[in-house]
Amino acid sequence: MAPIALVTGTSTGIGLSTCALLAEAGCTVVATMRNPRKAEALRDRVPGIELRQLDVLDEGSVNVCIDDVLEQHGRIDVVVNNAGAGYLGACEDTPLEDVQRVLDLNFLGVWRVTQAVLPTMRAQGAGRIITISSVGGLIGQPFNDAYCAAKFAVEGFMESLAPVVLRLGVHVSLVEPGPVNTEFVQAVTADLGARAEPVSPPYQAMMAAYREATEKAFATRGQTADEVARVVVEAATAATPHFRYLTSDAIRSVVATKYVDPSGDAVVALSGSRLPAPAPR
Repeated sequence: MAPIALVTGTSTGIGLSTCALLAEAGCTVVATMRNPRKAEALRDRVPGIELRQLDVLDEGSVNVCIDDVLEQHGRIDVVVNNAGAGYLGACEDTPLEDVQRVLDLNFLGVWRVTQAVLPTMRAQGAGRIITISSVGGLIGQPFNDAYCAAKFAVEGFMESLAPVVLRLGVHVSLVEPGPVNTEFVQAVTADLGARAEPVSPPYQAMMAAYREATEKAFATRGQTADEVARVVVEAATAATPHFRYLTSDAIRSVVATKYVDPSGDAVVALSGSRLPAPAPR
């Protein structure tokens, strides 16, 4: 019997590619998204895919979707927590309600879906919970304060959950990409430009330098959504999946900086390398 795989946030990018490659790997894929009217690209790539509405911000929506999938298929073998969005802004310029929204989507959304599927996986004595994290969940990025806070929370949640549910037959994995050339970054930039609050003067030059350096990083080291999705499929199908999957050698090198320097000074210097030099005092 084909494994039943449910994926969140599938209208574009990594979620869409994950649906396609899981289907190629022999899974019965249930694609979910907040607004199913945005499913045209997904349906073009995976004709006939099963599509359901699921808003990770709404506990009721999550529970209805999970219950409907269980009623139709009788089980859920793989869940891919992919839904999320970035946020760029200086701490001083970021309204608290924006922070709460970023945490709700990127962290509590993962919590809601994971909490909803755990009873079924526990009863089955088997399951895979795979969450798309980020290098920003391991190393803080300038002006990504709210987004990195959410991804750090996801990392702590999954690292705490993993050893417990492993004893119940459920494997937990984190997939941690760096730059990925999808609509994700364009959406973050558009959001920044649409906000009523401008970047305040003390941060304008630093923000401009950071954005320029980030664009170069995406141009030279950015992966495709399919490359990341192939890692997700590995985590979904391996006999003994790893807990953590860094998706490129470049990101492994960056993250190694954190692990070899307990003081954290090297990470601060590395993250700050995309910014102008500090003003002399």
